[in-house]
Amino acid sequence: MADFTLTGLRVIQAVVDTGSFTAAADALGYTQSAVSRQVAAMEAAAGAPLFVRGARGVAPSPAGMVLARRATTALNEIDAVSTDLAGLQDHVTGRVAVAAFPSAAAVLVPRALARLGYEHPGLIVEFGEASSPTQLRQLRAHRIDIAVIGMGPDLPAYDVEGLRRDLLLDGGLLLAVSADHRFAGRGIVPVTELRDEPWIVGKGLRDDPQFGAWPTLDHPRIAYAVREWPTRLGLVAAGLGIAVLPEVAGAAVPTGVRIVRVDDPAWLGRAVVAVTARDRSPEVTATVEALRHEAAQLRAAP
Repeated sequence: MADFTLTGLRVIQAVVDTGSFTAAADALGYTQSAVSRQVAAMEAAAGAPLFVRGARGVAPSPAGMVLARRATTALNEIDAVSTDLAGLQDHVTGRVAVAAFPSAAAVLVPRALARLGYEHPGLIVEFGEASSPTQLRQLRAHRIDIAVIGMGPDLPAYDVEGLRRDLLLDGGLLLAVSADHRFAGRGIVPVTELRDEPWIVGKGLRDDPQFGAWPTLDHPRIAYAVREWPTRLGLVAAGLGIAVLPEVAGAAVPTGVRIVRVDDPAWLGRAVVAVTARDRSPEVTATVEALRHEAAQLRAAP
């Protein structure tokens, strides 16, 4: 009996996934004749036809289904070996502690952690949520290595003297409205149309900055003040008010909530910043780079 090969297993998996030899060839960067040869070799190794040819493509035979299922397991294990071996050559190991304010913790930091897990599998990352002032206290006390904080003209002037800062995102406040709100079908609304809207705002400890109504509005009408973001967005989804949402969390809104931009020439914007000690370890540098990369991806998203 001929041997099964890794290339053959990948070809079988691709043909099963795409439903045709042509599509599998495109996905793998092979010629169609190369795919056909690999399938023939794997059928010889299996001692049975692996695909049933039809007018609309191919479907796996019972033997093909068994082989494709086992191929997935085997290839995952082989890929894991490659990752583990790469980790042995990676000098970014050890432990790093990261904290972020809740809206940055919703999307940006999890994506950065996923990237770190792939690029530096030997790095152990501890992650926590905290307000920006709490993070800065933890950073100066050496309880965390990286603080992901919000900075802006409507926020306190945080003491970052002697610390190193990397801008991750800037600009960004959005408006969260219910799916049936009059703003929901509009890409942007002028700030003047926000005056009479009921607002869902944040509530927390006295020194914790919270998202209130739109920053340049005078005397907004507050409908509810609640601590947690899921509660705020749940109230928005129910049509009980609208809320300010940091742009960094725009990809995490639940079903029933729509995102709208606000045209406000008086608003100077906010920034999401990674703050560290001036001297960075390789672990901290790698983590900041992952944050910068994922922030760029968020910025480029439509």
